[in-house]
Amino acid sequence: MKRLFDSDLEAPLLTQLDHSGGGLRRAEATHLADQAHHYPGRLDQWDTPEGAEPQLPELDQPTEAAIADLPPLPDEDPQGFLPVLRNRAFLALWSGQVFSQLADKVYLVLMIMIITNHFQSADQTVSGWVSSIMVAFTIPAVLFGSVAGVFVDHWSKQLVLVATNLLRGGLVLALPLLLWLSQGWSPLGNTPVGFAALLGITFCVSTLTQFFAPAEQAVIPLVVDRRHLLSANSLYTMTMMASVIVGFAVGEPLLAWADGFLSRLTLAWLPLPQGYDLGKELLVGGCYVLAGLLLLLVRTQERVNPTQDDLPPIWENIRDGLRYLREKQKVRAAMLQLIILFSIFAALSVLAVRLAEVMPALKPSQFGFLLAAGGVGMAIASVGIGYFGQRFGRSQLSLYGSIGMGISLAVLTLLTDHLAASLGVLVAFGACAALVGIPMQTTVQEETPEAMRGKVFGLQNNAINIALTLPLALAGVAETWLGLHVVFLVLGAVAIASGILTWSLDRSTPAEPASSVTKHTPIR
Repeated sequence: MKRLFDSDLEAPLLTQLDHSGGGLRRAEATHLADQAHHYPGRLDQWDTPEGAEPQLPELDQPTEAAIADLPPLPDEDPQGFLPVLRNRAFLALWSGQVFSQLADKVYLVLMIMIITNHFQSADQTVSGWVSSIMVAFTIPAVLFGSVAGVFVDHWSKQLVLVATNLLRGGLVLALPLLLWLSQGWSPLGNTPVGFAALLGITFCVSTLTQFFAPAEQAVIPLVVDRRHLLSANSLYTMTMMASVIVGFAVGEPLLAWADGFLSRLTLAWLPLPQGYDLGKELLVGGCYVLAGLLLLLVRTQERVNPTQDDLPPIWENIRDGLRYLREKQKVRAAMLQLIILFSIFAALSVLAVRLAEVMPALKPSQFGFLLAAGGVGMAIASVGIGYFGQRFGRSQLSLYGSIGMGISLAVLTLLTDHLAASLGVLVAFGACAALVGIPMQTTVQEETPEAMRGKVFGLQNNAINIALTLPLALAGVAETWLGLHVVFLVLGAVAIASGILTWSLDRSTPAEPASSVTKHTPIR
């Protein structure tokens, strides 16, 4: 008797794996054969008489989890952002995201500037006006998030991305005309007609955003290979955080510059009344339009429903999405982790004002510095995850990040009087938050079939938007009753508990065969 090692095993194993139902590439089949060559202990049961042809047992269907556990192929699996940036379809998608995200983050600053210039009187604060704008922006997120996801699955996702950006751009560009036409009109109750127009435009922009968000998340797995999804999501997160920092830090001076420079360019062919400059609207609306034009370059291989001219059965589709989440524990756990993460963010956005108030070196109005520090940490960690995240499991990264978030919030309670140290801790907190958010979003994309992605991402956005209302409403009250330090400790405990829960659920989820995962061929 002789044991089957070396070439006796490698050639037939290579052939069998290469033609297996798992659809492995030949390079991956070679890699698996190499694993068998280097670990003969696994082959004790494969004995054959001397001189006989080796007979291999039937191999089990390879699973995605088993493939993912193997070391990456160095020549075929380059790490970092370079592989996704070489992908022309993703590059167009990412470029569109840059301008769309910038417009989203500067939109609120634009509304505040318009309110200050046209509606706020000397004896009023801007808070009441801004609160109305925020309500108009929030209502569509609660009402239409899930419904939008159903339509996204029914329509061409590229068409949704292009149309929503062009329409948002057109609405913003129409603002100066609407404000000019509303002059002299009688108020609607106590509300000026021009401000009512602002509320209507904001409601429509937010409604279109509910369609854009799930389509954007659903397109990424269509144009990016599965093994590069983590890098793609890292780049997206880094861009999002950069747009947040730019929007809140330089949004006002950027719009002021646009009013001066771009308005001078338009006065020659479109004279406007005093106080109705076009510059800031041209900048924000132009970013949306440019994003839409860039997204025309995205080419997907999605399978559009042939009955796309008919309205989909909305509630039946929403039930399908909920049923899928009930059946897929890994996706459900990842989505729960994301909801908790964004809820902690919402609470901290309220508590940051109080933290700035108790810090001797800051004014309450300067709380943005604290939030920006967290954004810097997320951006830095996004780069690291893009390059090194493939070496770790998704739930493992989330667990490390959750523990880091909890420790950071606990340490922050000791440093509320020290600005520099607090900023450093918040940078660490943001980095740990990225370790949670990016892998969990990638998990939802990886584990959700193409036909279900719009529904699932619509439900995710809807759940997050609804969940945000609770910490936004209760964080300030809890701080008043319990104190800032206690609330930070509670949030830290919630972060750690959610990470442990997700990690344990992931470990208890059986691996699924590769054939059960919807395949696609990404555009390179």
